[in-house]
Amino acid sequence: MERSGVEESKSPSELIDGRIAELGDWRGEMLGRLRALIKEADPDVTEEWKWRGVPVWEDAGMICTGETYKAVVKLTFAKGAALPDPSGLFNSSLEGNTRRAIDFREGEEIDAEALKALVRAAAALNKLKAKR
Repeated sequence: MERSGVEESKSPSELIDGRIAELGDWRGEMLGRLRALIKEADPDVTEEWKWRGVPVWEDAGMICTGETYKAVVKLTFAKGAALPDPSGLFNSSLEGNTRRAIDFREGEEIDAEALKALVRAAAALNKLKAKR
């Protein structure tokens, strides 16, 4: 991955810290909370910084990305279509055959246990595919 300037000297985790701080509003708080839940669900998760500014969480492959927009913070699960979602968290990018996303809006509650279950399922799927 190519990085330039200040980004070159910072780790992906530091860059994600910076993104959360620079947002300075509900989106930063939401991204920070989602990040904490991802790390709770999978202590082995690694953080990456891709595509010129997108936080990415990986464990034996990509689990999800965390994108911030004006009205939503979007967690996109790379293999979301293959994951069980009994709580119905996926509410975006439902038309594709591979990815699924969750759009979080200002003031929305996070179903922490359901989200952690999705993260664990995504990591397990990555590890299963890596063994094959």
